[in-house]
Amino acid sequence: MRVGFVGLGTMGKGVVARLLKAGYSLTINDLNESAAQEHLGQAAVWASTPSEVAARSDVIFLSLPGPTEVRQVVLGENGLSGAIQPGTVVFDLSTNSPRTVREIHATLAEQDVFFLDAPVSGGPHGAAAGQLAVWVSGDETVVSQHTSILEAMATDIQYLGSIGAASVAKLVHNCVGYIFNSAMAEVFSMGVKAGVDAEKLFSALRSGAIGRRRSFDSLANHFLTNNYDPPKFALRLAHKDVALALNVGDEVGVPMPMAQLTLQQMNSAIERGWGNRDSRVAMRLIQELAGVDVYCEPDVLRTIMDDTKR
Repeated sequence: MRVGFVGLGTMGKGVVARLLKAGYSLTINDLNESAAQEHLGQAAVWASTPSEVAARSDVIFLSLPGPTEVRQVVLGENGLSGAIQPGTVVFDLSTNSPRTVREIHATLAEQDVFFLDAPVSGGPHGAAAGQLAVWVSGDETVVSQHTSILEAMATDIQYLGSIGAASVAKLVHNCVGYIFNSAMAEVFSMGVKAGVDAEKLFSALRSGAIGRRRSFDSLANHFLTNNYDPPKFALRLAHKDVALALNVGDEVGVPMPMAQLTLQQMNSAIERGWGNRDSRVAMRLIQELAGVDVYCEPDVLRTIMDDTKR
C-alpha cells in the first residue's frame, strides 16, 4: 500500500511518525519543507506538491488547519485532484466544515476517488503516542478495509455514518470545550472577586458532583497558572472551530447563543494579538472585565490534584 501524507504540523508530524513506526512507506508534503526533515530517510520521501503525493499514493491522509487549506490542497493548483488515480482513498484528519467535506466528496466521486472525513481527538501527545480517537464518516466499506492503517495512529476508531457526520461530531466536541472555558472563566472570576481564595475555590469545586467528573482539571494547565505559551492549541484554530460549529447551527436552524458569546470573546482576544497563543488565553478577558487576577501556584495545584486522586 502506497501512503501519502499532506500536512506536517503539530498533529500531522506525530501521526506520520506512528505510520512510519508501523512499517508504512510514505510520500509526504507540507508548505514548510523543513517540517519533513525528521521523517526523511525513515521510509518517507518528499514530494514538492500535493499533486506529486497523489501520483504516488493509494491512500492519502490530510492534516491541515481548516477548510481553506483542505480545499486548496485537494482542488487547487497542483492539488491532489490533478493527478489522483481512480480508487484512491483520501482521509481528511483535519477539523473541517461539513459543507466543505461534502462538496469535496462529491467532486472527487466524479473521479471515482473515495473522500472520507476522519477528524481526530487526543492532541499532540496522543498523536505522538498513537493513542488518538478517530471519528470517520463516508463509505463504510472503505473504512473497514483500512482499519489496520487507522489502528497505527489510534486506539479508538468509530464510524459515525454518511459523509460529514464525523466533522459535525468533532465540531460539537471542540465547540463545547470552548464554551465551557468561557463559562468557567466567568464563574471562577466571580467566586474569587466575591472573596473566596482561588486555591480553596478550586479544591472545593473539584470535590463537588461536577468536579468529581474531572471537568475542572483542564483549568490547572493554563487558566489558573496564567501560562498560555507555547500553545497546546492556538487560539486562531480554536476560533475557526467555534465559527464552523456556528455555521452548522445556522444551517440546521439551531440557535447557539453561548457559542456566539464565546466567538465574540475569541475575536476580542485575537484583536489583542493573541491568535498564536494557547486557545485558553481568551479566558483572561473575563478576569480583566471583573478586575480580578485569578492565579494559583503550580505546586499548590499539583498537591490539590494529587490529593483528589487518592
